[in-house]
Amino acid sequence: MLTLWSMPSSGNSYKVRLLLAHLGLPFHHVSAEHGSNVTRSAAFLALNPAGKVPLLVLEDGRTLRESNAILLYLGRDSRFVPHNAYDRALCHQWMFFEQYNHEPSVAVRISILTYPDLADRRRPEILDPLLEKGHAAMTLMETQLSQTPFIAGETFTVADMCLYAYTHRAGDKGGFDMQRFPAINAWLERVASEPGHVALDWLPPDEDANKAGT
Repeated sequence: MLTLWSMPSSGNSYKVRLLLAHLGLPFHHVSAEHGSNVTRSAAFLALNPAGKVPLLVLEDGRTLRESNAILLYLGRDSRFVPHNAYDRALCHQWMFFEQYNHEPSVAVRISILTYPDLADRRRPEILDPLLEKGHAAMTLMETQLSQTPFIAGETFTVADMCLYAYTHRAGDKGGFDMQRFPAINAWLERVASEPGHVALDWLPPDEDANKAGT
């Protein structure tokens, strides 16, 4: 069985659990919540010297890190990764955008406002630029989603899961003005209505046992 080390409150970890749920793939989950120090343990660092989650451990023991790389691996040969080369490149385009433009502003601002140990960073000189950059990133999404129902075109892909993870929390957790983005709000509803969708707090049934082991 696949094993996923992930942070239950993290969007980067959530996007992997979301795809696993859509695919209906069973997996063993090991919780590495913020502040738990699980990722600093010798056992984890032996698997991932980078000390970050999510981390996917394959059935044969090989590992894969970086959330979007995991999405593309798990989604291969499924309807969530386009088979046409150009459509697949568009999907990749938006996933690269997520990590380079969206996540560094939207996700970082959400984290600062969520986790108590980051409270010292809740200063205007830090938060205000993140708000501006996040709004700019979502303006690009708004333009695209005004033209197509999903971020990479006509069909639901891993690029949607990728961007949904933090965008759906941008208003209530990040303080972004989501009223500016009607097309994004409609897209968020479309993504959440997809068969197999699960919420951020969803974990597989064996999670209680996994907590005992961490």
